[in-house]
Amino acid sequence: MLRNVRILVSYDGSRFFGWQRQEGFWSVQEAIEEALLGLTGETVTVRGSGRTDAGVHALGQVANFHLDTDLTDNRLWHGLNGHLGRCGAVIRALQTCEGNFHAQRSACGKRYAYVIETARFQSPFTEDRAHFVRGDLNIGPMREAAAHFVGEHDFSCLVTTGSERASNVRRIFGVHLVERRTGIAIVVGGNGFLYNMVRTLAGTLIDVGLRRRRPESIPALLIGRERSAAGETGPAGGLYMISVQYPGGIDWVFRRDRTGEPI
Repeated sequence: MLRNVRILVSYDGSRFFGWQRQEGFWSVQEAIEEALLGLTGETVTVRGSGRTDAGVHALGQVANFHLDTDLTDNRLWHGLNGHLGRCGAVIRALQTCEGNFHAQRSACGKRYAYVIETARFQSPFTEDRAHFVRGDLNIGPMREAAAHFVGEHDFSCLVTTGSERASNVRRIFGVHLVERRTGIAIVVGGNGFLYNMVRTLAGTLIDVGLRRRRPESIPALLIGRERSAAGETGPAGGLYMISVQYPGGIDWVFRRDRTGEPI
């Protein structure tokens, strides 16, 4: 019987050319589909909640696929991770779900974090894991500027050209700056994001932190809708998809009993 299965996936974006399968380039989608083929002998399409770019990491990407197998969820979960091996991706959880669940269309929001390392010299352990900025960032003005991005706006000023979209209007639920021992993490939640939107938002806030622009300039930036007026697009290695939200008001998670079986 054909089942709809949803998975929670983490992956190291530096090991892949993005989420989406593309000829000649190793992707997260292809890795999971090939693992399913090796495990079950079935050719399936794995649909992700969103397409992360090459180099972008994920802590909580959500995907679903339809499969005809007698394997229990627990055996399918363990077998799938076994076939993935040490490719840079792991299935954190797996569950047969309702037939109408769609990882992308059922989602109502996403959260991303952009990680910035600040120091005199870059650590060799954070290459492709964070955006290095030499020196300190002034976090107070950055928080003031971040507040202007919250709400529903036309975010044309933060969008890299080349992506197809009906509208550049999106709603940002919140932008939070979390101080870390080695830098700052910018956590952004919204109902959807445009191509390179979070990375350009981060670049713009970095400009504020380096005193290259003032926090009160952000409203005019949004109104002007000119990409050239915003900051640089931050490197992909600093961006992490944290989680995906679905109706119900909380992140989509699995509940488990003491044996580890989904319930």
